[in-house]
Amino acid sequence: MNSQSRRIPLAPGYLLHHRPYRETGRILEVLARDHGRLTLFARGVSGPKSRLAAVLQPFQPLLLSFHLGRDAGQLSGAECAENLPGLPPKSLMAAFYLNELLLKLTSRHDPAPELFDDYRLALERLRAGASPEPTLRLFERRLLANVGYGVMLSAEIDGRAIDAGGYYRFRPSQGLYRVMDDGPGVLSGRSLLALDREELAWDRALADARILLKAALDECLEGRELSTRGVARAVARGVHPQRESQ
Repeated sequence: MNSQSRRIPLAPGYLLHHRPYRETGRILEVLARDHGRLTLFARGVSGPKSRLAAVLQPFQPLLLSFHLGRDAGQLSGAECAENLPGLPPKSLMAAFYLNELLLKLTSRHDPAPELFDDYRLALERLRAGASPEPTLRLFERRLLANVGYGVMLSAEIDGRAIDAGGYYRFRPSQGLYRVMDDGPGVLSGRSLLALDREELAWDRALADARILLKAALDECLEGRELSTRGVARAVARGVHPQRESQ
């Protein structure tokens, strides 16, 4: 082990993604509360006798032990932090979407305990059967703020306060500006103020939040695609996801 590596015992974390590594290993992408997003090499975790194979599951709170170097680390152990039930089937796509956002928009080795707690709370809501739509919108808003792309929802570009009775358009990287009439792509002031309070209790507020946050996320992603969006569109149209990608 590299003399510059640090031993980290029992760090709270979640598995975001994994891929094969040699015959029985995996390369793990994890989110650790006090260490941020990390790449960990895990040896001998894919064999039939591996105890860790059943532990290293997405959406479950884990306690991860690893040696951490400058770039990637080496997993030395993992255990379940809590014995929680799996997510409801209707929430799985939403949870994979959360993971993909974290993989695409966070930087490695950048501790973000608030973001970790936001992710944990979103999973708790999904596990409890909450509607995925408002859960995703609130997580998107908090994630954007955490990575430096937060949207000012209480004021226009020129500093004027948002009027609940007004109508607005959103210009990524700049902000909100008022327009005269409602229409496609137009956001209501009432919806914007509701999102600012994180109270998405009616259809228009949810629809407007989706429009605004998608535009902000697309700006942050800089042209990178989210595969979970494509899968969700394909499922909604009754198309097999593999055909959608062809």
